[in-house]
Amino acid sequence: MPSTETSPVTVDFLSRFTASEQFEKVFREGMSLVEETADYLDGPGRQDARLLDRHGAVAYATESMRLTTRLMQLASWLLLQRAVGAGEMNPDEIRKERHRISLADIGPGKTLNGSEQLPPALLDIVARSLSLHQRILKFDAMLSARPADAPGAPSPVSRQIDRIAAVFTAGRV
Repeated sequence: MPSTETSPVTVDFLSRFTASEQFEKVFREGMSLVEETADYLDGPGRQDARLLDRHGAVAYATESMRLTTRLMQLASWLLLQRAVGAGEMNPDEIRKERHRISLADIGPGKTLNGSEQLPPALLDIVARSLSLHQRILKFDAMLSARPADAPGAPSPVSRQIDRIAAVFTAGRV
């Protein structure tokens, strides 16, 4: 006779999220932006920077550092989520790596003297990196959310699944 007990169903949102088309799109966008930024800063960006006066050059250097720092943190977050979702890391490694990633301190900085001289190409990359940052902050908040119920308590969804399962097993002999 089959058991009428049901076990709680756990949904691994991280694995589902990292396997989703939405995550893959953001992952590709982030990695592409890192590559595009490196190409710009090592090529046309160097030429653009030479055209700036002293204040513009300092603003350019500062904004470039902010940009590269932001993108490295975002890329680290994306790579960590992918590794966690694929089961490539144990919980201790995950905790250690999460402490190295700081999403809170990489947003737009204060306006710089000379920033009006920044090249449009750099400003475009900065704007796209800030947009990506905002989306990743939302994903991170979603993945970090804790259930409203006390730890160990069944979730409302698992209670509903248990009730549905009980209805279907009650009709069996």
